[in-house]
Amino acid sequence: MSIGDVHPGWHAAESALAKHPEYVLKLWLQQGRDDKRATALAAQAKEMGIPIEMVSRSALEKHSRVHQGVIAWLKSQTLPAETELFDLLDKLDHPPFLLVLDGIQDPHNLGACLRTADAAGVDAVIIPKHHAVGLTPAVRKVACGAAEALPIFQVTNLARTLEHFKKRDIWISGLALSDEAVSIYDAPWQGAVAIVMGSEDTGLRPITIKQCDRLVIIPMLGRVQSLNVSVATGIVLYTAVQQRQ
Repeated sequence: MSIGDVHPGWHAAESALAKHPEYVLKLWLQQGRDDKRATALAAQAKEMGIPIEMVSRSALEKHSRVHQGVIAWLKSQTLPAETELFDLLDKLDHPPFLLVLDGIQDPHNLGACLRTADAAGVDAVIIPKHHAVGLTPAVRKVACGAAEALPIFQVTNLARTLEHFKKRDIWISGLALSDEAVSIYDAPWQGAVAIVMGSEDTGLRPITIKQCDRLVIIPMLGRVQSLNVSVATGIVLYTAVQQRQ
């Protein structure tokens, strides 16, 4: 029987205790860790009634090679889907600011995108259920707690979800090379917005592009003509944030 989902690393464990202590089954700390950070986390877990186990480094490494000496075990959960996403949108008291990731394959890229999305104040991140990386331990580690803090929704049919966004008057902007694309600096970002980023190798899928209200590009002023998707995501998000403040 599974003992739960692995949330390795300090940021992930601290965020899990802060945001979702009701889901935390137990906390593993590496034997010999008696520093201030470990002591504080252990005290917090004890106060919440969460079991703490001191385990060897090798035991931690059996479940994650990026544990940093701590793993929080959470109840196995399925990411919420469309219904819960629409419930969240209905409850917002401001125009939604959404990030849609169309087929990110690399865990480090997804984790970095989640971390930036949380920092930029994104209301929710939407990822497809198929042909994309999920919330693996590596993703959670790179996200530094954002995977536990952000509302993340996993949808079966991304094109259908984007169509529902249109019905809610959410303006869909996809980053893609196209003669019709406008600079991110010339595009309006106020109001209800969903920013759509494509996969590392192929970018946005044609079916996703069809659902976009506009395509945007990041002006490239040097010889390099492409950026890592997590870097590009950060640039677009903070360009939007600058207008939305």
